[in-house]
Order: sequence, then C-alpha cells, then structure tokens
Amino acid sequence: TTVYQALEKMAEHNIGALVVVAGGKLAGIFSERDYARNVALKGKNSKDTPVSAVMTSHVCTATPELTIEEAMAMMSRIKCRHLPVLDGGKLAGMISIGDVVKGLLGQKQFMIKQLEQYISGGM
Repeated sequence: TTVYQALEKMAEHNIGALVVVAGGKLAGIFSERDYARNVALKGKNSKDTPVSAVMTSHVCTATPELTIEEAMAMMSRIKCRHLPVLDGGKLAGMISIGDVVKGLLGQKQFMIKQLEQYISGGM
C-alpha cells in the first residue's frame, strides 16, 4: 500500500493513524507524524512510497486489561498518540489519546455526580 492510499483511508475515516498488518500479524503503525517526518520533510512522493518504508515498526501495544490510567501513563511515557490493542496476540483494535481523554473525563463526571448525590443526601 502506498502512503497516498493510506492517507486517503485516514481522511475518509477522519483518523490519525492506521495499523499495518502483514501475514495476519501487527507489523507497524502509520500515523500523520510518520507522514510528516518521513515523507513530507524528506521530499518523498507519497504516491510512490510504500507505507512499509516509512511506518513505525517498533510499536508499543496494549491489552484489553489495561486501565485508562495505565494507557495514559504509557502513552505519556513513550510519547505516542495511538496504541494497538492485542488480545491473545491478535489485533483487537486501537485506542487513541482522544479515547483515553474521553474515558477519563467520563470517569470524573461519574464520580462528581456520585459525590453530589451523596452530599445532597440522594443516596
């Protein structure tokens, strides 16, 4: 797959990264950051460049058991915005930093409502 085709798919789905699978296994991840650093800034042609030549090959992954807090800590520590999720070694999905932020906000809003109900005697 060319970089151009990957960019079209990302634009079509309004996403910032794609997992790259080869032989049924996670081979890497291709993100807007990979495009900017490895294609645009190096003057490569996106219609001629294969994704495999510019993707991030060493990918940190998550498991379904990873908590939101653990995912946020991992993403902050390794400075990534996307984590493929592997379940038993198989690709199950991908979470983004936006997913993590939404999840944390949802938890905080739930806790605030619970505390407000407790304070007002509604429990």
